[in-house]
Amino acid sequence: MTPVNVIKVGGGEGIDYEVFCQDLANHEDYVLVHGGSARLNEVSTKLGHPPRFVTSVSGHQSRYTDRETLEIFNMIYAGYTNKMIVEHLQRLGVNAVGLSGLDGRLIEGDRKRALKIVENGRKQILRGDHSGIIRTVNANLLGLLLDNGYVPVLTPPAISTCGVAINVDGDRLAAQVAVALEADCLLLLSNVPGLLRDVEDEESLIDELSSTELDAHIESVAKGRMKKKLLGAKEALAGGVGRVVIGDARGASPVTHGLAEHGTSIR
Repeated sequence: MTPVNVIKVGGGEGIDYEVFCQDLANHEDYVLVHGGSARLNEVSTKLGHPPRFVTSVSGHQSRYTDRETLEIFNMIYAGYTNKMIVEHLQRLGVNAVGLSGLDGRLIEGDRKRALKIVENGRKQILRGDHSGIIRTVNANLLGLLLDNGYVPVLTPPAISTCGVAINVDGDRLAAQVAVALEADCLLLLSNVPGLLRDVEDEESLIDELSSTELDAHIESVAKGRMKKKLLGAKEALAGGVGRVVIGDARGASPVTHGLAEHGTSIR
């Protein structure tokens, strides 16, 4: 199999997927992973089931995914967003195939029995959550697609070992795909320029990190979703991926700029 890059585009506000796909179509040998959080928040609120975010005892924020949320999640991630991106790429001559982690047990993991969270300063146990931790990636299925000229476009949810859909973090999903495919580069694009010293100041970009600095920055610098991106970077590098770039999905050439290490480069 030809060496590939794994590219993850987030689902936050301010990302123009059509412009993103136009730039992506200029590149070869990649797997795309995408999110859909902003659209999910909007639709779930309209449907009378607004999003709930919780903070774990380790300080990481995540979406509480009960069964109703999971059904809306599937509708937005595996349905609307996935097929919209596939449509854009097909129009540009890219033979994209859209898959969720459920399909062919592409992404398999363990469902969490319960969430240990901190709410209003108190530790609590939260049950009924459909989220999990990734254990395996079906690299053979991805290799079959890549070797036959298809571009995989992947999204959560994953499938649990018991056959139940589970919400998994998209950045860490991309990291595990990159490890499984022995990718040259993992590119994580969202609606910020990269890791910022001050989240209110986009000029405070940290443009380079070593892998040994990651833990300190996860604890002291990264805020909100950026913690998960750095965790994904750590997992990718530990698994043999050569470099990780956290970059900006906004603008005319986000993939080209990201692969040229415009953003936060980690080796």
